Amino acid sequence: MKTIPTDTPSHTKSSQPIGRFAPSPTGELHLGSLTTALASFCHIKSLGGQWLLRIEDTDTERCDRQFTEQILMDLEVLGLHWDGDVIYQSERIDIYNEYLSSSLRPLTYGCQCSRKDLEQYWAQEEINRHHNNVNLTQPCNQTQPNRQRYPRRCVASGLDRQQHKLRIQLPDYKIGFHDGIQGLQWDNPQQTLGDMVARRQDGMINYILAASIDDGLQQVTHIMRGLDILPMTTAQISIMQAAQLPTIDHWYHLPLINNTDGQKLSKQNLAQPIDTSDPSQLIADALKLLQQPKVDIDTPANMLKQAIAQWENTPLRGKQQLNSPY
Repeated sequence: MKTIPTDTPSHTKSSQPIGRFAPSPTGELHLGSLTTALASFCHIKSLGGQWLLRIEDTDTERCDRQFTEQILMDLEVLGLHWDGDVIYQSERIDIYNEYLSSSLRPLTYGCQCSRKDLEQYWAQEEINRHHNNVNLTQPCNQTQPNRQRYPRRCVASGLDRQQHKLRIQLPDYKIGFHDGIQGLQWDNPQQTLGDMVARRQDGMINYILAASIDDGLQQVTHIMRGLDILPMTTAQISIMQAAQLPTIDHWYHLPLINNTDGQKLSKQNLAQPIDTSDPSQLIADALKLLQQPKVDIDTPANMLKQAIAQWENTPLRGKQQLNSPY
């Protein structure tokens, strides 16, 4: 068996705080992704830690190198300078596959179910439930199945792992963790996500699998990211434990940034790319949105130095959304 490469001499947890920003280059940075970058940077630097940059570009269908280059340029203009080399997940596929073939192998199995197969399965389930006189007018969390959860039709099929998509079995018990912004969290990853696809039939690696392995190998201690990733956190914890990687010490899930229509700022909702022609004003606006103390308008470097010195998570605690003025 090949030796699994690591990015550090050992899997022993670093004594220095380590955070990261991990954008997917499916578009340019917008105000939502900028606030995540700025918050994670200021927070980890306020602790005297390192801020790593990882480009999560395993989705070769949607990611584009030109977006990667623009993200790097925008971060540089804003003074958000990362520590160490940039890591590109598209260059690390062999590492993820090695974990799927070694420590994670007992949890994985081949699956041949297409989306159409699963749609037909759930349609038949509804017919069966109707015939069994189940009251379908009840709230879905009482009688309706979770259609996002795979019904495990292939778990014992013994299908070839290389010729089919690969699913990973998540634990069927509650996992708890403390979130520095959202408070105590409990979730059952099997009930929420089921046996998620770890690797597609075309070889594309699942986002949370790659992130789990990289966070462990990079010895990340503090993760600050958007609230939309919160439902995947217990899955990440369980994957990191199964892979025998050091788990995350501190979690922080930032409120989502909404536009003036109340929609989450995202590439899917056509959020406008940030304009770095006036980086100092952009930093000031983002800090205000993050409800941080006002900083003096100056060079980006001096503004960030002041923001780091007075960074505080308290104004964000318990909040699930922030409203953008744009």
